[in-house]
Amino acid sequence: MSYKGRIQHLEEMHKLLDKQINEMQTNHPGVDVEHLAELKKKKLQLKDEITRLNRLQWDEDNERIGYGDE
Repeated sequence: MSYKGRIQHLEEMHKLLDKQINEMQTNHPGVDVEHLAELKKKKLQLKDEITRLNRLQWDEDNERIGYGDE
C-alpha cells in the first residue's frame, strides 16, 4: 500500500491551515482565541498523521528492498 497520495493531501491541508492561522494572527488582532486554538490543534494533528504515515511508508519501502531481514 502506498501512503504517498494521502501524505501529499495531508501536507496540502497542513499548509492551508498554516496560511489561515498566520493570516488570522496577522490581520485580525481580535481573533477568537478558542477558534485559533482549534485550528492550531488540527494543524498539529495533521502533522502527527503525516509523520505516522511517513514512517509506515518508510517501513514498507525498506521491507520491499529487504532491509528488514536482519
